Amino acid sequence: MKLTTRAASVPREPFVGTIRRFKSRRDSLPGRDVGLLVARFGLAWVFIYHGSETLFGAFHGLGLHRTAVYFASTAHLRPGMLFAVVNGIVEFFGGIAVGLGVLSRLAGVALVGDMVVAMITVTFHNGFTSSASGTGYELNVALATLAAAVALAGPGRLALDALFPRTTSMRT
Repeated sequence: MKLTTRAASVPREPFVGTIRRFKSRRDSLPGRDVGLLVARFGLAWVFIYHGSETLFGAFHGLGLHRTAVYFASTAHLRPGMLFAVVNGIVEFFGGIAVGLGVLSRLAGVALVGDMVVAMITVTFHNGFTSSASGTGYELNVALATLAAAVALAGPGRLALDALFPRTTSMRT
């Protein structure tokens, strides 16, 4: 009489080895962290550029006053100066934070909010890809999606946040 153990009779899950190999590779430095670094630098480039146009009038930008007038008249955001300052701060300093990897999750959420407001107030009525004089909201969707990815995934190990120790316990 041959005795079999219960463990031997239980069928093995078909993808256990594949899942283990995937888990070991997914957090590798060359893949995930370099990809997040590239995404963060791309976001930083775009948002620092636009934020400096708004705040300082750099790169032939409108500056605060003309941006405030645009926000109040075209985007119907009043008071225009308040929204211009908030927009400039979110884009400029949020871009710096995402690029350096400091408070990237918070900055990513703020940049998503910035793009959602831009879509609702300015670009949505033009359609996804506008052939009219105004632009569509396709760039807003791309930037918001990229910022959401950074907000959800975090900055990765190639960030200034990685230099600071994390506290895992809550102090009361």
